[in-house]
Amino acid sequence: MMARGSFTVLTLLALAAGLTGCASQRSTAALDQAAASFQKVKDDSDVLRSAPRDVIRAGESLSRAERLSSYMGTGADVRHYAYLSQRYSEIASEHAKLALNQERQAKLDLERQRLQLALREAKLASVQQQGKWVESQIVALASEQPDRGLVMTLGDVLFDTGSADLKNSASRTVLKLVQFLQLNPRRIVRIEGYTDSTGTPEENLKLSRDRAQAVADMLADLGIDEKRMQVEGYGDQYPVEVNASERGRAQNRRVEIVFSDDKGKLAPAR
Repeated sequence: MMARGSFTVLTLLALAAGLTGCASQRSTAALDQAAASFQKVKDDSDVLRSAPRDVIRAGESLSRAERLSSYMGTGADVRHYAYLSQRYSEIASEHAKLALNQERQAKLDLERQRLQLALREAKLASVQQQGKWVESQIVALASEQPDRGLVMTLGDVLFDTGSADLKNSASRTVLKLVQFLQLNPRRIVRIEGYTDSTGTPEENLKLSRDRAQAVADMLADLGIDEKRMQVEGYGDQYPVEVNASERGRAQNRRVEIVFSDDKGKLAPAR
């Protein structure tokens, strides 16, 4: 009986020693893993910069686990603090990744803003260049008159004889006028119609106004606000040449565009 009892005690002691050895191995593995994780975050400057508190906590928990393992703690305590150290290291690493992503996003946003600004500046420069070109075209077609300002004359070639319908050839000139007004939104215009002396004064007055209105209607169709346009018909008044010749009559059949200044001030009507 005593031999059997001794065998049982020895068996239990062996089992306990085995369990203790297994627990000790688990503790050692947990410590090694925690130490490796801590070393990794401690050596990472991005982690140290982004999550210094978590790195400190990981180090403190690891130190406590190592002290417990050395002389006083149970395996469960060692594994507990090793686990805490491991988690703090992981949290520090995740914080660093998040901070880096935020920095990258901020840099991308700044780059996007820079590109958008450059694009707007390029568009503005393009618009300004286009505006200068259009303005030069208008100035080439117009003349500066002391009492009326800038005046552009559309000759009778834009209309058929006795008609107020614009020819297709008028579209190019009218488009330049539209571009100029779009690029100079404060300017307004007065559109004045004139005829030669052929026909009765009543017919000429109506025809001159109808031709001026045809130009205004085309401008409105192309997006110019009607409030920016005044329409006048003067018939055979104010000829620029004598009506004795066909050449003189042709010059008198015209539509004149009177431009305001860049502040919207328009010279008085005749």
